[in-house]
Amino acid sequence: MEAEPPPENRHDDHHLSTSGGGLGYFHLRLLCPAAPLLLLLLRSDRLYSLSLSRRRGPRLRLLASPRRRHGRRRWALLLSTSGCALRLTHRSSSADAVRVNGRPLLRGGCPADLAVGDEVSLLRRGTRYGFLVEKFVSCERPKLAAAAAAEPCGEVLVLRAESLRKRLRAISESHDPLSFLRDSHCVENGSDDVRVKKAREEDVFLPLNLNAPIDPVAEEGLLREDCNLGQGKLEHCTNSAIAKNETDELIQGSKRSCDGNTEQKEYSNENTEQQHNENEGCYSDGSTFFLNRLIGIGSDVRVEQRSGVTLPQLLHPMDSLERVFIATFTSDVPQNLPVTIACHNKERCWSASRESRIAAPFGSYPNLLLVYPQFPEEIAFGKDRKKQGVACHHPKLLVLQRKDSMRVIVTSANLVPRQWHLITNTVWWQDFPCRTSTDYSALFSKVEESKSDFATQLVSFIAFLINEVPSQSYWINEIAKYNFEGAAGYLIASVPGIYARNPHYLESNYCLSRKQILHTKSAHRMFLGSVQTSVVGLSHRFHIPSDAGSKLKALSVLLSKCHVNMHGTTEVILKRNTNIPADANAVSVLVADLDKFTEEDSVHLGFLPREVAKWVSPLSDLGFFTFSGFIYPREALEAAYGATNTKVQLLLYVSKGPEFSQISRLIQDEHFPLLCSLVASLKRSLGLWRLEEVLSHFKWPETLETDFFYSASSIGTSINPQFIASFASAAGKRCNQDLDSEESDPEWGCWTANHELKKPSINLLFPTIDRVKNGACGIQLSRHLLSLPERTWQRLRSTGIFRDAIPHPYERIGHPMHVKVAQRRFESRLGRHSFGWTYCGSHNFSPAAWGQQLPPPKANPTEARAVSCGPRLHICNYELGIILIIPPSAMSKQTSGRRHEINDIALPFVVPPPQYKPGDRPATSLAMREAMAEARILQSNDLVLDLSQDTDEDIPDEDDEHVIELSDCSPEEKEEEKIYAETLWEQVDSSQSQGKDQTGQ
Repeated sequence: MEAEPPPENRHDDHHLSTSGGGLGYFHLRLLCPAAPLLLLLLRSDRLYSLSLSRRRGPRLRLLASPRRRHGRRRWALLLSTSGCALRLTHRSSSADAVRVNGRPLLRGGCPADLAVGDEVSLLRRGTRYGFLVEKFVSCERPKLAAAAAAEPCGEVLVLRAESLRKRLRAISESHDPLSFLRDSHCVENGSDDVRVKKAREEDVFLPLNLNAPIDPVAEEGLLREDCNLGQGKLEHCTNSAIAKNETDELIQGSKRSCDGNTEQKEYSNENTEQQHNENEGCYSDGSTFFLNRLIGIGSDVRVEQRSGVTLPQLLHPMDSLERVFIATFTSDVPQNLPVTIACHNKERCWSASRESRIAAPFGSYPNLLLVYPQFPEEIAFGKDRKKQGVACHHPKLLVLQRKDSMRVIVTSANLVPRQWHLITNTVWWQDFPCRTSTDYSALFSKVEESKSDFATQLVSFIAFLINEVPSQSYWINEIAKYNFEGAAGYLIASVPGIYARNPHYLESNYCLSRKQILHTKSAHRMFLGSVQTSVVGLSHRFHIPSDAGSKLKALSVLLSKCHVNMHGTTEVILKRNTNIPADANAVSVLVADLDKFTEEDSVHLGFLPREVAKWVSPLSDLGFFTFSGFIYPREALEAAYGATNTKVQLLLYVSKGPEFSQISRLIQDEHFPLLCSLVASLKRSLGLWRLEEVLSHFKWPETLETDFFYSASSIGTSINPQFIASFASAAGKRCNQDLDSEESDPEWGCWTANHELKKPSINLLFPTIDRVKNGACGIQLSRHLLSLPERTWQRLRSTGIFRDAIPHPYERIGHPMHVKVAQRRFESRLGRHSFGWTYCGSHNFSPAAWGQQLPPPKANPTEARAVSCGPRLHICNYELGIILIIPPSAMSKQTSGRRHEINDIALPFVVPPPQYKPGDRPATSLAMREAMAEARILQSNDLVLDLSQDTDEDIPDEDDEHVIELSDCSPEEKEEEKIYAETLWEQVDSSQSQGKDQTGQ
């Protein structure tokens, strides 16, 4: 089918054509019930056909290849595009009435030239359909810029768009799309002219020219077209392919870093200065966070410099990067840079096999290693790993190592293009200088110390992720090379597990030694932290009929003589067993009267678990650290008598060893995995307890509070007044009647569920369904981004805590927000100073992310577990965020210069957030499904995008509304631990028998 040649171009102000013509895209806004306000894009050098689908009901459809006939379908209208001219021809034999601006368009008559603002309508069976010509986006450069350029930008951009279409079609027809993506990345080298010619002649993928400048407005058109593929039926393709190709440009494009340094600069319209800005990176002192730069908004470069940052800017300069560590939910990656990515994979993360922890190598990515952090068995359903459970690896962290600095980036965006181009996300970063010498003590600092604990929190979180991947343990050593004392914020991490409160420091008299049992007062040691572990082998040792009675009696007598401290624990002796062939690192646990200690009078209780002993022993032998142990005596006695089959807890206290100051000189590569295991095992405050740990160092005046809100893209299933009160209490919320109390007990005046029911403490920001439907890309972009269960909304709607999340600044309205931002702000009595704290990162507002506080198990107070078990915190997800604090003026250490205020932190939403109006409904999962059904977006299986398998958006698995019942604090001894302990017992007994025989001789 051919179109009639276009008439001469008109040159009035409203017409689309220009004297020179040009390549670009026409923006048509659909005006029809099925897809209201949908934006379609037409390439300016193609012929299009417009028709109604009879098989799927009255529907306006747009096909990019009208030359390909589909059966005997007859086309109603032709849209011919030539340069900047758009013409409409009526060629249908039906009686459908077609009108342009209300005037009828005759069938078979002269084509109508369309101008910006023209409206085309089609009346069929009493229903009116149509579109509005919204604008034309040219891909041509300005004349001066074009004259200086080696190739026209428009042609390259259009060819890129066409190559993407062809690429997507090939992927959709492939039997193995992932292999197709990997294997077809490389294309023969050659000049641009050869490649362009080849792409014109053959239906092949044209690689993106990363060195060619891109018109951001035109690129917006491409990406908006991507968003609307599912609704507008432009092509049948997969979003994963779009993500793959866009990411190649997104990350590798850092070599030509985009414009817009976050520092304000003088802006010039001269092309040379704009090109200079494109080659610059970005700077932040860490005192605030920024937003990602969305494509197509804020065309004024001066505005963009203040409001957004790009991923290429953050990576600039790429050439100086030595290695990169990334923790994210999903990602696409650059090819050649050494990159370690810790990411989510449900099957691998739940697997017990160490081989499942990593995936490498990849043919196209030789320096890439994927790490899948393990989910602990204790949070699985029924404590059975095979049944899995509620858990998600959800942080968004980038660590960029250079020779002279290390940049830490904490963001809410996954490393996929759509979340950086089309969705508002927060980005915090700070650069830290390289030290003159490696400092390992910085990896063990505490929040209450004068030095920042940023390095401690960072290295601890990374150690959690890579602990089972020894080849990556060098990251612990690399972090020790940089100085994090100037960190402007506090890291807040969550790691899956069930945790007890960190134990108080206890004075010890004995520590582990390779040569002999070493008696040393803890006052002479520098305490670094504690490890929660256990004693294995009691069931074997004390249940042998031949001598069980005598051993139990001896144990009972010794435990009765042991000194029990105020926390219910007693010190035990750790002894190296170097003469056991089964494990040269084996560590025995002895119970003895420490006031009159002799090894002969001690009772051998059991051993450290193999996984703990393998790093405790060598680190002790090297002199880097010293270790001492404590147990709950009543718990040990009950286990020995067989009253319980759970593990006996052992608190392992870690202090600096005699060679600690020489670690940087003595440490070897084979020691890095040992150090990583230690760092990962040290108890840290996580989730809600970490939030409380940081904020409890400041006294927040309740009467001066002006706002307390939390904006999240996902709100947990089990949100209730109890969890909200726990979060508010951890954030420093207190009862008004206790404000002036000098009570030092941290539990005094805590905010409880009863307080929450009477007076809600916090407002939750979540977009209404109307706001989502009116977004730039409609519901399709948000339905795999936002999560609020309908039952949660129904349970909380009467509390009045929901507020509408309106993007800010104004240019971002219509773009979805994927931010997780909390802020509690205060204002001085005279209104001269604002202070408070702000959180941003990956934590959604859910118990899965922050942790669900569990009460102590119901038990008789006389039972051992009632003594050893206190409140616990159950966390499902890996998460990471940053908290920025502006303390009250009386506590501020700033003595000169401008005073920092919390108002200096620009939030990504309107403040104060407006309360829901009567009839407003949040964009719950049910509301979005209903809206999509109304729009009839999901009717056509062969054309509609199936986003159910998308990996570029993330809704963490947070269906956490299940009852957690744990009868005991300690899990049962695993079968492999029993086998290990039994093997050690046999060799210990054999060694002792041989010793007695030799003595007898």
